Amino acid sequence: MRFPGILLGLLIPVLVWSGIDPAERLTWWLESLPVLIAVPLLMATAARFPLTPLVYGLIWLHCIILLVGAHYTYADVPAGNWLRDAFDLSRNHYDRLGHFVQGAIPAIVARELLIRLTPIRPGKWLFAIVTLSMLGVSAAYELLEWLAAVGAGADADSFLGHQGDVWDAQKDMALALTGAMLAQLFLGRLHDRQIMTLAR
Repeated sequence: MRFPGILLGLLIPVLVWSGIDPAERLTWWLESLPVLIAVPLLMATAARFPLTPLVYGLIWLHCIILLVGAHYTYADVPAGNWLRDAFDLSRNHYDRLGHFVQGAIPAIVARELLIRLTPIRPGKWLFAIVTLSMLGVSAAYELLEWLAAVGAGADADSFLGHQGDVWDAQKDMALALTGAMLAQLFLGRLHDRQIMTLAR
């Protein structure tokens, strides 16, 4: 349990920093909510249902990406602005990174839960179920953004992060789909080894 504790210790200062004077308080709450839900849940279940180091590490990375985006708003993360200006890009692409990761990292979490809690084994069916599930999660998130926009109006513009792109939702879902597939392809074997080690 040392590794999750170390990750938690590294995450707390980022959470505190992220919450101090963010660019937009409503956006901060909307973007930080997954972290504020996931971290206590992981802490509560770590002793009786520990996850693999890979999953803990990926969740930590996802939390960092979310908290940085929450602090600045995704459209104004300084690193994204620098890349936009340096390479004459049309927009700040930090939002695109967020949606790629939104597919990639939960895919490995879902993969672990399915392998450990259901009869499904690694193979084509697991790959398909995880991939389609992550596409569903991404679509649900886009619906959440839509509801936030309807409910909050212009106050939700930073949460939407579309930066004037009418196809933003579709591109976000495509990135999440790509992330889910690539994560399984490139991390699947390592993940399987860690699950086997955990089961011993």
